[in-house]
Amino acid sequence: MLDNFDLNKKKKNVPYPKGRDIDEDSLSEIKELIFHLPLKRDLLIEYFHLIQDKYRCIRKKHLAAISHILKIPFAESFEVATFYAHFDVIDDHCDSPPEITVRVCDSLTCELKGSQNIINELNKSVDKNKVRILRAPCMGLCDLAPACEVGHKHVTKITSDKVTKVIESNELHPKIVNGIEYEEYIKSGGYKILEKCYDGEIPFEKIVETLNDSGLKGMGGAGFPSGQKWKFVKMENGPRLMTINGDEGEPGTFKDKLYLENDMHRFFEGMLIAAWAVEASDVYIYMRDEYPGIRIKMFRELKKLYDNNIIKNTKVHIRRGAGAYICGEESAMIESIEGKRGLPRHKPPFVSKVGLFGLPTLNHNIETVFWVRDILEKGSSWFSKQGTRGRKGPHSFSVSGRIKKPGVKLVPAGITMNELLKEHCGGMEDGHKFYGYLPGGASGGILPASKADIPLDFGTLEEHGCFIGSGAIVVFSDKDDITKIVLNLLKFFEDESCGQCTPCRVGTEKAVKLLEKNNWNKDLLLELVKIMGDASICGLGQAAGNPIKSALNYFSDDI
Repeated sequence: MLDNFDLNKKKKNVPYPKGRDIDEDSLSEIKELIFHLPLKRDLLIEYFHLIQDKYRCIRKKHLAAISHILKIPFAESFEVATFYAHFDVIDDHCDSPPEITVRVCDSLTCELKGSQNIINELNKSVDKNKVRILRAPCMGLCDLAPACEVGHKHVTKITSDKVTKVIESNELHPKIVNGIEYEEYIKSGGYKILEKCYDGEIPFEKIVETLNDSGLKGMGGAGFPSGQKWKFVKMENGPRLMTINGDEGEPGTFKDKLYLENDMHRFFEGMLIAAWAVEASDVYIYMRDEYPGIRIKMFRELKKLYDNNIIKNTKVHIRRGAGAYICGEESAMIESIEGKRGLPRHKPPFVSKVGLFGLPTLNHNIETVFWVRDILEKGSSWFSKQGTRGRKGPHSFSVSGRIKKPGVKLVPAGITMNELLKEHCGGMEDGHKFYGYLPGGASGGILPASKADIPLDFGTLEEHGCFIGSGAIVVFSDKDDITKIVLNLLKFFEDESCGQCTPCRVGTEKAVKLLEKNNWNKDLLLELVKIMGDASICGLGQAAGNPIKSALNYFSDDI
């Protein structure tokens, strides 16, 4: 039988994806859907969004079609699509998901405000043939908790009745944010500093010096001096790129959302100055999918900048996240921009050397570049003198929980929690006694009320087993159960682990199981936390155990 088998015979050129028939109707549907976009591998996630938005799901025949068009294996498309929470990948023969999806936030502040009861009530009352109720992580609406998203419409301070009325109204589109628009921003002197940079009136060295003197640091949580970061990237051989991390997914964080809603062009100007400074040919803004109104306005306002020749020598791209907290980590975000799973990279090399598409990349948080124009316009001392207790600059805190006046609080760096609570948050809700707080979101640890006189800034909380991170503060009271708080945070990390490394993937799952027991095995929990911290690839696994350590250290009497 083998006599006729020719080992030297040239293999037939089999079109991708191998082993799977291509449905011609599906192929035509996808081509029609994406025709207005360039055909590029790194736009894979953008294509998925178009499919999901149109069909409420991504069928495997559509995955096969997009794989065929891009000439990539089906398995590659499948693994990317199934990595992200906002894509529903289903078999061809399955029914589409219900017409309406309601995502109810179950992060800490919303849970404190009763979101679990609302989820239970909605599951009992809605028509499940038309509506599905999903638990969802933080949506950046902590100051208006409990919150949900009906379709793409945000609903705040929800009750089950309020959500039901929105469902019945069928008004499911996002609200386009207001705030300062291009014309108003120009009248207030907008883009004058950028123009001076383009004209060479402000040299690069002067900008770096001014930023360093101001004390401006990365506001996404790293706290690295911004001027130094620009200098390091500029030292690398070009071409260079820039990324903006708008994936504000840390539970309790919503400050970037506020700045974009109120004064988007101040952010744009700072971003463009930074891009000019490091000679970035392209800027990629990675916006979380939970901010649809902001993203729509971004496209509209960026068009005005191009129409008025404000943007020079730089191309600006907006990329849409898809519900993955891990993409807040800079290298995972870069992988996602490249159209891949958001898996953190091993470091070194750092993204300043080998970043997006393998090129030196300047990465910044939204708030960081938001301050650039003001610092260059008003001087470094204007910014630095706004701190207290020897700290430099103002600091934005997203404050929520059991307080009377939640919201973004712009206060001097170095302020204490007690001062923040009494002077800016109206104190505790009636009937609630201050018991503890998260100073840096889900991963920043937990401190008791007795530790509320520590200055809140980078480098002040580490000796207490915590860190400030992005400044997401959640306040809880004597009426809240510390064991349930810790369990909520660890369930979040379990859900959001990318699964790449075993210590994080298995560790968070094991931690949840241990925390669900009536009696905590403290020794085993601490051993697990240490292994996760020592062996995980990125900050998610390394910091996931902080709530456990803090609870055992400061709240042991209540466990």
